[in-house]
Amino acid sequence: MTTSARLDKVIAITGASSGIGRAVAELAAAAGATVVLSARRVERLDEVVAGIVQRGGRALAVPGDVTREADMQQLVARTVDVYGRLDVMICNAGIGYHGIFADTPRDVMRRLVDVNVMGLFYSAHAALARFRTQRSGHIIAISSIVGRRGIPGSSVYAATKFAHVGLIESLRAELAGSGIVASVVYPISTDTEFRSAIKRDFGQDVHGLGPKQSADHVAAAIVDCIRHPRAEVYPYRRAKWLAIISVIAPAFADRLVQKYQRRGTATEADA
Repeated sequence: MTTSARLDKVIAITGASSGIGRAVAELAAAAGATVVLSARRVERLDEVVAGIVQRGGRALAVPGDVTREADMQQLVARTVDVYGRLDVMICNAGIGYHGIFADTPRDVMRRLVDVNVMGLFYSAHAALARFRTQRSGHIIAISSIVGRRGIPGSSVYAATKFAHVGLIESLRAELAGSGIVASVVYPISTDTEFRSAIKRDFGQDVHGLGPKQSADHVAAAIVDCIRHPRAEVYPYRRAKWLAIISVIAPAFADRLVQKYQRRGTATEADA
């Protein structure tokens, strides 16, 4: 990956208070980009922004909830008001839940759809309105490898991440030749607060097998995609083979993913 040239971009990032979003903000700012961070946790956002500014970067916090369309419109409007443009929207905010479909409560299904799907739609839609005016821009959706190949125990979560793929693939066709590009990123299991958030929100202590990667590794792949836009990004390159196998040999893929099943057990406090 080439990371030496200055990254002269204005980048908005949802879910930027921790994990992949925070790592992208810090890495992009260090490379010269201006970053605008959005999330619900105001204190955490301010902490990230302060750290970036102390290191000589440019950053702005615009607190918001991706499930509120007005908040995403405000994110774009505030970015343009302060910096005059928006070059990249990284649709990163998301939550997880692990459990077989038959046992997943309806309110959990709705919450995952609201955050992971409607949050994507609202943030991308708000950015696209600006991009069409300036005739340039880049939408990046942070999906998951389970958005290419569902696994047992992640049925509803996988379905929401498949939605990222459908949107970005359609946008690429709709926007061809417009100067606006769209990309989708497929991280594997990443070392972030993701699982602790599942424990906090749903009382599940999630565990499972399979390779893992750091948030910094994923962030580096995303920043490289900003520099050199492309349709799909697999930060863990071998994960692409799972997507290929799923297409050419789906029955074999069904058996293969059994060993990577995520299992969510109730914690003592919620048992």
